[in-house]
Amino acid sequence: MSLLEIVILLPLLAAIAIAFGSPARVTAVTTSVINLAIVIWLALGFGAVSRDTDGYAYVFKRIMLDNPSIGFGVGADGVAMIMALLTVVVTFAAIWQIVDKPASYYTASLLISAGALGAFLSTDLFFLYAFHELALIPTFLMIGLYGHGDAAHRRAVAWKTTIYLGAGSLVLLAGLAWLVLEYSGGGKLTFDLMALRAQAASAPLDAAKQAPIFFILLVGFGTLVSLFPFHSWAAPAYATAPTPIAMLHSGVLKKFGLFGLIRIALPLLPAGATTPWVQQALIWMLVGNILVMGFVTLNQNRLDDLLANSSVMHMGYLFLGIAAGTQVALNGAVLLMFAHGISIALLFALCGRMRNQLGTLEFAKLGGLASHAPFIAVIFAFGAFASIGLPGLANFAGELMIFVGCFQFSDPLKHAVLEAGGFGPLQWAAVAGLWGVVISAVYMLRAWRKIFQGSAASGLFMSDPLRGQRLPLIVLAVVLLVCGCYPGFLLGLLKAAFGVAKVAAL
Repeated sequence: MSLLEIVILLPLLAAIAIAFGSPARVTAVTTSVINLAIVIWLALGFGAVSRDTDGYAYVFKRIMLDNPSIGFGVGADGVAMIMALLTVVVTFAAIWQIVDKPASYYTASLLISAGALGAFLSTDLFFLYAFHELALIPTFLMIGLYGHGDAAHRRAVAWKTTIYLGAGSLVLLAGLAWLVLEYSGGGKLTFDLMALRAQAASAPLDAAKQAPIFFILLVGFGTLVSLFPFHSWAAPAYATAPTPIAMLHSGVLKKFGLFGLIRIALPLLPAGATTPWVQQALIWMLVGNILVMGFVTLNQNRLDDLLANSSVMHMGYLFLGIAAGTQVALNGAVLLMFAHGISIALLFALCGRMRNQLGTLEFAKLGGLASHAPFIAVIFAFGAFASIGLPGLANFAGELMIFVGCFQFSDPLKHAVLEAGGFGPLQWAAVAGLWGVVISAVYMLRAWRKIFQGSAASGLFMSDPLRGQRLPLIVLAVVLLVCGCYPGFLLGLLKAAFGVAKVAAL
């Protein structure tokens, strides 16, 4: 059994063990620490191990069916390795945060982690899709059973999330099925990603066929990422979900759609990604994420709603990197996926702690908490400033690379337009994105001021967590700082990601 299989199966086995009576906290925390250690060890050795022609290391496959060809295959390129790192770090922090809660909290967190790891590390489209669906089930259940607010509200949010993500998954399934059928060419069906990539390299589809398939995948994956206008499920779900579920879904599972576009859609359908009508549709949608959701976030008067809408807004920057399609922009998008996952998980962890102690998250009732909880004030600043894109924290490098990548083209005609001083739709979208940075700075700095400065109108008091409960918060803050000061480690993993490099040649 390969180490990647162990990483995927260990949380599943731990969840089953807890269901049969194993001590919940000890089992879950131990599992998260073991997985964290394994993935860090694999990432540190990634540059030294041998890789196949697609840049994948630690490849292993078990054949399940011959026709259609389906196998439980695992492997990691640079993108998958970074997403696995994100998953195990956030899983550790989310599970450690759980105190005095039912065992179902630990079980659900482990199942989401296993599903995300399976989706990121699978090299077979059947299992990649199946693992993501596995991770969605505990998300729906936990929102409906243990979400914040009254029973009617949380159940309504759970149903809305189920309907939206269920519909998005069906659209995605249709796109994947169409993709497999086209590349099989009437022969034996295969869901193996490596075989599909080989077929795409030797006999690519016509651009006229690629464009509609890519757009269907964009809608399917985009709904899972809360791409505008398929986004309205996301903010209520994150604001209502229990804290560890909000950390894992917004920080990790939400990145699956972007991961799928980079790993599946772009390498297999490069001409479809650059078809003008597809590009224009994507640009309009990502601008909606940045500007429309930016102004919506500005008008929030509760911390959980602000963070939830902010998470939706920041997806626009990631889609901007995908729209640009250059090496710099795609590397920046992957880097920002990691950074956003860490920063939003940190902010939701702090949000949950405030809700538990204060009983409210309304800005009008908060204030002056820095004098009572200086540790929380400092750690919240790490997450808030990272979200803004402050230099020295992880989000900055990713956002900067995306913006720079929007003004680099391998296409001579597009490059000539820039040299002549012209701006295309992509460059105007980048300008809109820069205004989005200003908007995010306004609402994040205003939120920090209302929560931690001045004095609370209602006289609320909050204390810093005990030393043991500070560990996950410190870990997330340190990751933001280290990756912000030295993004070279993550970028070094991407150098081996042949799929990203190939897409960058568009």
